[in-house]
Amino acid sequence: MTTGFIGLGVMGQPMALNLARAGTDLIVWNRTPERTRPLRDAGAAVAADPAEVFAKAETVIVMLANDTVIDHVLGPVTFAGRTLVHMGTTAPAYSAGLAARVRAAGGAYVEAPVSGSRGPAAAGELVVMLAGDAPDLDRVEPLLRPMCREAVRCGPVSGALLMKLAVNTFLISMVTGLAEAFHFAARHDLDRATLLAALDAGPMASAVSRAKGRKLLDRDFAVQAAIRDVRYNSDLIVRAGVESPLLEVCRQLFAETDRAGYGGEDMAAVIRALEARSREAGRRATMDG
Repeated sequence: MTTGFIGLGVMGQPMALNLARAGTDLIVWNRTPERTRPLRDAGAAVAADPAEVFAKAETVIVMLANDTVIDHVLGPVTFAGRTLVHMGTTAPAYSAGLAARVRAAGGAYVEAPVSGSRGPAAAGELVVMLAGDAPDLDRVEPLLRPMCREAVRCGPVSGALLMKLAVNTFLISMVTGLAEAFHFAARHDLDRATLLAALDAGPMASAVSRAKGRKLLDRDFAVQAAIRDVRYNSDLIVRAGVESPLLEVCRQLFAETDRAGYGGEDMAAVIRALEARSREAGRRATMDG
């Protein structure tokens, strides 16, 4: 059986490469054609357009930026007899509407957002959250294994995306707090390597704190999870209708970082917004003095 993969961005490309390297009969498409070259080199076929992917693949994985892009890319395709696996992050209500559209056309639908950034994607260490009808999940879950170390079932459609937003609520506030700790240390002339050592040795240490802490120490903001994508996720969380005061603050900081021109940098670059606020507070204090 042939599997399609549409969307070879920061996350999608390493995910698709893991499928190709695992021997999956794969056909891919991306809006920016040069992103398909590593997949071709790994043995995947490259489609001329999304319609060709759906014509040749029984199951099509979609890893696209947002609902607007999904609607544009999938507009001309036919879902009948196909299983659509939505692995990106959108509003849960949008996913429910897409599921209804696919099923009405005679297709099957699986919601499968992932937790993890580019590093875990490349290593096949993502956690996938699955929602949909049980027979569809039974069929799709083994297909996703080369990309993921764990699969968590979350009930019917919308359940997986709601779970993803809950996970991201913790992730975004944690990384923002870590950036604030590094900013605090810098403002008080503390050795930040010592801060990282203390954090790594303590009870709050995690794969995320170690990876993002190293980025903050080295000022290495090469993208793993982009500022603009985290801002988008923060918007989804805050709009979900639950009191999220910490996330509202985080959303403001990520928006400030994005507007300052750093949207393509890693989420650890949110420290830039904190630094900008401190510089502005110092400027005001000087003027008032």
